[in-house]
Amino acid sequence: MSNYGIALDLGTSGFRAQAIDLRNNEVVSTAITNRHPLPGANVIDHVNFAIDTGESIGNELILNALNRLLPLLQIDLEKVDKIGVCGNPFQLSLFQGIEIRDLAYAGKKMLESLGVTPQKRDGDIISANELGLRNLTNASVIIPPAVSHEIGADALAMLLMTGAMEQDDPCVVVDYGTNAEMALIIDGEVYSGSAAAGPALEGQQIEMGMLAAPGTISDVNITDKGWDNWILDEEYLPLHCDTINPISGDTVRKSECHGYAKGVTGTGVVAALDCGISAELIKMPNILTPDNVLHLQDGVYITENDVAEAGKAIGAIRAGYLTLMNEVGIWVDDVPISFMSGASGLYVDALKAQRIGMVSPGSSSIIQFGNTSLALAKELTLGRIELDDLKAFAHKLRARHCMFATSETFKNIYAIELSLWTYGMPMNAYNDMLDIYNLPHLPAEPVKANIVRKVERDIPDLGTLGVSVLKDPGTMLRGILEDCTQCHECIRSCPEGALSIEEDTPYPVAVIRSDLCDGTACKRCELACPTHTLILKNMRILDTD
Repeated sequence: MSNYGIALDLGTSGFRAQAIDLRNNEVVSTAITNRHPLPGANVIDHVNFAIDTGESIGNELILNALNRLLPLLQIDLEKVDKIGVCGNPFQLSLFQGIEIRDLAYAGKKMLESLGVTPQKRDGDIISANELGLRNLTNASVIIPPAVSHEIGADALAMLLMTGAMEQDDPCVVVDYGTNAEMALIIDGEVYSGSAAAGPALEGQQIEMGMLAAPGTISDVNITDKGWDNWILDEEYLPLHCDTINPISGDTVRKSECHGYAKGVTGTGVVAALDCGISAELIKMPNILTPDNVLHLQDGVYITENDVAEAGKAIGAIRAGYLTLMNEVGIWVDDVPISFMSGASGLYVDALKAQRIGMVSPGSSSIIQFGNTSLALAKELTLGRIELDDLKAFAHKLRARHCMFATSETFKNIYAIELSLWTYGMPMNAYNDMLDIYNLPHLPAEPVKANIVRKVERDIPDLGTLGVSVLKDPGTMLRGILEDCTQCHECIRSCPEGALSIEEDTPYPVAVIRSDLCDGTACKRCELACPTHTLILKNMRILDTD
């Protein structure tokens, strides 16, 4: 009988799963979701939604998505023995169906007033059936520990899988995701933080943005004839495609993949920003073209709003690593090594990322990795890292966590970033603003960096059966609208087209596709409703199975 294992990454922007043949330790297949099944664009949105509607709703949405995703691995799930899981503390807690309010609220007195008992997150092995995963009657799920409620398994993966802990020189490591985990490491001491950067750097909340997928523009380069576009192929590798005039949108040179572009990834947005700034076509927050957009291949374009959304994400990341450095009493010139992990951290042109602020300007060595959370889940599944060893590492890890939400330094630097990206402050005024907050200057230009890319793809081995994509998790949120006037203002206001109204019932019923909904950070449908009858937190799950 063939025995399989599954490595599972519960990411903030979506889920990644791999089937592994435990007889030879080879990857069989990969399955991914397009988006996260909970409404919202980042971990804060997910937490707010889960607390507002009830944590059981969040748990059910995650399980429904997983029970549709895992069959796409094309293996007999009854023959799965082990499932290694990784993710941040919120995602793992919702997956397990345990309390998350101790993660959401700071302070012992606050938790006591709410009657919340902090949960132990020391790692565990639980049967898949007990967790609610279907058709996995023989499987045990390995759940890694958290160092503290702020530093979860995803942070452990980032530290372990990149090799950052083994460096002699000070280094900073960042997982470039929706919830940007980062750590500054000096002499074995870890200073960590987490910035809710938002999904723009993964291609979401961008008008023509998409998560990395075949047909998405992943890079742009300036040439003397126009901008060369690079597009991901079916193997998620970049193809050199058309050359485009970014001002007019005219195709200067056609390639074999002309007509192939469907959208732009976060890395493509970063590249377009860097090229636009370098070519003086972007003067934040404006794009200086006749139609105020930057044209890419096959009609794909970048808007001024896209620049602002990406800029806010970049600003949160730069404010984060500068805050960590300031906490320790060092600055950018004292940290010569930067590690970049996650899909955005791997696929992005590291020099472009450094020029626009995603990477410390003092780093002379930039090392790019792929998905470290999935890599750790795979190591747990294969037994190359034992749960007890991971617990010991978490226990011994000397870590100090900086809460950016309460850090005055982070608030001050992020205010400068907002001035830069959304209010038109020139970059040459950045250091003047740092003076106001008694912070050191940034260099006018980054140091010349050596780039090392450790893997070609975010998921290096897709398996013999390749990758399958769950485009629709099939779970809907449903709510009766007793006072609905059927004006459809809520539908027209939804930026993602996630909402519809059933009207052939005694009362109209709102139906929201959960993975498309922007959640509590949006609520445009609620605000648009003239009778205030549509309330997101009152919605309940309608399973379309």
